[in-house]
Amino acid sequence: MSERVLVLGAGFGGLELASTLSEELGDAVQVTVIDRSDSFVFGFSKLDVMFGHATAESVRLHYRDVAKPGVRLLRETITAIDAEAKRVTTDAGVHEADSLVVALGADYDFDATPGLSDANEFYSVGGAERLAAIIPTFSAGHAVIGVCGAPYKCPPAPSECALLLHDELVRRGVRDACEITFVIPLGRPVPPSPETSDALEAAFAERGITLMAGRRIASVDAAGGRVTLDDGTELAHDLFLGVPKHRAPAVVLDSGMTEDGYIPVDFATLRTSHPDVYAVGDVATAGVPKAGVFAEGAARVVARQLIAKARGEDAAARHLGQGTCFIEFGDGRVGSVDIDFLSGPEKTGVFHAPSAELVADKKLFGSSRRARWFGA
Repeated sequence: MSERVLVLGAGFGGLELASTLSEELGDAVQVTVIDRSDSFVFGFSKLDVMFGHATAESVRLHYRDVAKPGVRLLRETITAIDAEAKRVTTDAGVHEADSLVVALGADYDFDATPGLSDANEFYSVGGAERLAAIIPTFSAGHAVIGVCGAPYKCPPAPSECALLLHDELVRRGVRDACEITFVIPLGRPVPPSPETSDALEAAFAERGITLMAGRRIASVDAAGGRVTLDDGTELAHDLFLGVPKHRAPAVVLDSGMTEDGYIPVDFATLRTSHPDVYAVGDVATAGVPKAGVFAEGAARVVARQLIAKARGEDAAARHLGQGTCFIEFGDGRVGSVDIDFLSGPEKTGVFHAPSAELVADKKLFGSSRRARWFGA
């Protein structure tokens, strides 16, 4: 009987894992991927939607287009996870596996920040879509971009939002009538890379964007146009663009697999404390940032172990925590940072200055994965 692999979540991690197993093992493995959504959206596409460069529908990649040997993708809502038995219950039935991989990402905890549920956020597709109608009406006053807690997905994204908002206001000729403040709980925009942080902070200074680092949004009064920071500071605003606090999905928290809100794993192998159960991506505490490229890398490591298991071989793969994050610097320029969290004694981040070549590299990053995962 072929190995039964059950993958929870069809994001970067789940899609890469299923693709690798299919390519290597084909019908010799039974891969079942479960996701409650009907489509996948790259995180960076939400900024395109938010600033009117794309529609929400145009950036969706539909799971119905995934056709790979040995893989079936089910649209179901997971209601319970029994890691010990490797058994998962959904709104459509019960699934059992020989190996279980949890790749459900992180959800947004709106209740953790009083008032946020009544305010604007840009980390969901729906939130970005709503802001696409609001931002064009903002022509004067104070815009506050605020992060409600760490860790959060794609650490450079709020910085990108600030720079792209500046571009939008310049394009409409109203920048001089607007103030932009960026509130972030991290000490610097990209802590592992001082060079990247230096470049972003210089870009903020050049554009008159106020950076308030080391502070988070504690509450939001959307009707009154005020936010309160965790140090008690109050900021009046005419436009608020929020990043919600993150947490593991409720079904994961209820499973008993988490510690401090996320699933702890062995950094090198992504194994949990349960035999033949792994966790990858934003749902796990794996020693790396919460970003798609790191979920993808972790999935490859798990895939090598599952392939070795199916073939009766020893698995030599080790999670190195390496990945490249592209960063929109505004004015049509893209920079990048090569992050290395686990291969050496220290975390490192090598910065590459914005260039036309990196604009093309970012496009290739997206198109190559569309082709690999969806055949698009």
